[in-house]
Amino acid sequence: MNPYLLSASGLRSSIAICFLLCLTSLSSSSIAEELSFRRDVMPVLFRAGCNSGTCHGAASGKDGFHLSLFGYDPRGDYFRISEEMIGRRVNVALPEQSLLLRKATGSVPHTGGKLFDSESQYYATLMKWIEEGAKDDAGPVPEVVGLELSTESLVFDRAGVQESIQVTALASDGSRRDVTDLARYHSNNASVVDIDFDGQITAKGSGDSHVFARFNRFTVGVEIIVLPSAENFHWPDPPVVNYIDQLVFDRLQKLRIVPSELSDDETFLRRITLDLAGRAPTIAEYDSFMEQTTENKREQKIEELLNDDAFADLWTTLWAEQLRVMGGNYAPVGTHIKAADAFYEWIRTQLRNDRPLNEFVAEMVSASGSNLINGPSNMYTMLVHGPRFQPKAYAADFSQVFLGVQIQCAECHNHPFDRWTMDDYYSFVSFFSGIKRKPGVEPREQRIYYDTSVAPAQHLVDGRPMPARTLGATEPVEHDGDPRQQLADWLTSADNEMFSRNLANRIWAQLIGRGVVEPVDDVRISNPPTNEPLLRALSDHLVDSGFNLRSLVRDICNSRVYQLSSQPNESNRSDTRQFSHARLRRLRADVLMDSVVTVTNVARNFSGFPEGTRAIDVYPRVAGDTSGPQYGDQFFETFGRSSRATICACETKSEPTLSQSLHMAVGDTLRARLGAGGRIKELLDAKESPEAIIKELFILALCRRPTPEEISSLLALIEDSPKDSAFYEDIFWGLLNSTEFTFNH
Repeated sequence: MNPYLLSASGLRSSIAICFLLCLTSLSSSSIAEELSFRRDVMPVLFRAGCNSGTCHGAASGKDGFHLSLFGYDPRGDYFRISEEMIGRRVNVALPEQSLLLRKATGSVPHTGGKLFDSESQYYATLMKWIEEGAKDDAGPVPEVVGLELSTESLVFDRAGVQESIQVTALASDGSRRDVTDLARYHSNNASVVDIDFDGQITAKGSGDSHVFARFNRFTVGVEIIVLPSAENFHWPDPPVVNYIDQLVFDRLQKLRIVPSELSDDETFLRRITLDLAGRAPTIAEYDSFMEQTTENKREQKIEELLNDDAFADLWTTLWAEQLRVMGGNYAPVGTHIKAADAFYEWIRTQLRNDRPLNEFVAEMVSASGSNLINGPSNMYTMLVHGPRFQPKAYAADFSQVFLGVQIQCAECHNHPFDRWTMDDYYSFVSFFSGIKRKPGVEPREQRIYYDTSVAPAQHLVDGRPMPARTLGATEPVEHDGDPRQQLADWLTSADNEMFSRNLANRIWAQLIGRGVVEPVDDVRISNPPTNEPLLRALSDHLVDSGFNLRSLVRDICNSRVYQLSSQPNESNRSDTRQFSHARLRRLRADVLMDSVVTVTNVARNFSGFPEGTRAIDVYPRVAGDTSGPQYGDQFFETFGRSSRATICACETKSEPTLSQSLHMAVGDTLRARLGAGGRIKELLDAKESPEAIIKELFILALCRRPTPEEISSLLALIEDSPKDSAFYEDIFWGLLNSTEFTFNH
């Protein structure tokens, strides 16, 4: 028998074996090449903008089609794409007829217009997935856990220069994937730098900004500096007092911005007194400071003001605003005036005793008991005013106040501009799920306690319980029923940069007029610091000092940066971000009122408070409940003091208005204080010369002597009536209505 010939049965067996081997091979190849809905399809939808907030990712979707914002709910998205309208959005029998493809390519009317063409890789991906049966993923798919960029910063020496970046996604299985053509890009300031759909960066004009790449739930940024022309630029090498100057000046030199000159002594005295004591300096303080000849007299003045109770009182009102301290006579909500007083006085005591800020915050976080006796427990009635405790609202406000993070953006979907997910949000809410309030012995009293039987918050999408977990953690905290002590320990730890950076940024903003991150309560990846090394150093020094408020304030106020003149030069005239000159800051309403009282020596009484109470010591007290916006005084409302309706930093208004100008010009605040019974009568009774009186009025109102031109023109007004108080009242009125008086400069 010929060995090369097979019997019929043998031939059939061989063919069958070959056929099975081919099937196995094809099956393996097919499985290996099958597309993943989560890994391949959803990134295309993200790239095309289908699941953005302006398209189908909106809260109610668009044109009857709803996707989860940026793909936070892949299971739901798969159902809505493949199963909600079977055969229309995807058509596995005729893939090219799928609405998913036809609308994206503009083949049929589409509100979003044409997103890509049929020759693109995005079309090919969707087509192949539909051809394969539009399947959902059969098992777990590695999740994206982070992004990397090919560079962290770029410096362009002129406008018009271009550069491209590469984006790499890091997966939970350790794999890396180039997603440059799947990411989305945007610029923080298109006048400085722009970035196109493909990640190509183009320098537009001198300055600094960031461009961002987003993929999945992650956003990463590249810092961009576009240098101005070096022609005629000369760095003056200004003196450096401390680390603040070094870091700010390093940045300015890199940006070719020359800082302003040092402010004069008069300007410094007024600025530091307003910032640390909450009022204008007195004549005696002016004379004492100007007569000193020691080199360190500014340092000594800072120390003197830091040790004054007025410093603690000013920061008490700042904290009281953030914590929404208000008192009313409507007891059921737990915010009776007696409770508000207990909270306010507790805050004041902590700050006057220079208690470390981390300890101050930690005690509030873990507080329980009577709101009339235990001051810090009032945080659980004041932060969110209402008849019942609201864990979600409280968690959102808590995060915004103590971390600067607006976690509430992740309640209904993953945060659109930061890394926080719905898991993070509901796990954080669980720290407060068990907080309860019950009536105390008397009607005004509420007792705060934690009900350990209450279940944790439930996830909005699938209803699963979310045990208490700190932001960024992967595992729940271990606790004995009340997780707040663990929250307090994590929050105020020296290792928690979110906490220390938030405090440092707010302190800096209060003294400088602008945060390193601005707004101060909107900290997110897509809103980066204008000077990251500076914010890091401020945070580190706050931690190293044991979270000592006065220590960081001392560093800032002693820096040359704080003491720079507000007068810009040609180099820094357009700078609003890099602290190259002092900012013009309109005085807070309470500081303005206390300055008017100091200058005129006529007190201002506030309803419900003892006579002589300073404006900075006044918080809203109302006859009814405290749930709505409250100012505490009409003057405060007119001049933009926080209404405490929310914890947002935007509640304090700094913009000047016509109402303010009219109030100062014709209202009773100045008119009642400029009569002959006040400062002017004192000066006239002292038989001062007209020139001496004018000088005194300038020093009182503006903390400076008048220029020769000002003296000459004003003396001409009163030449024939040197003892007529009306002329001096007009001069005083004019000074107090000037922007030089109502602004800190």
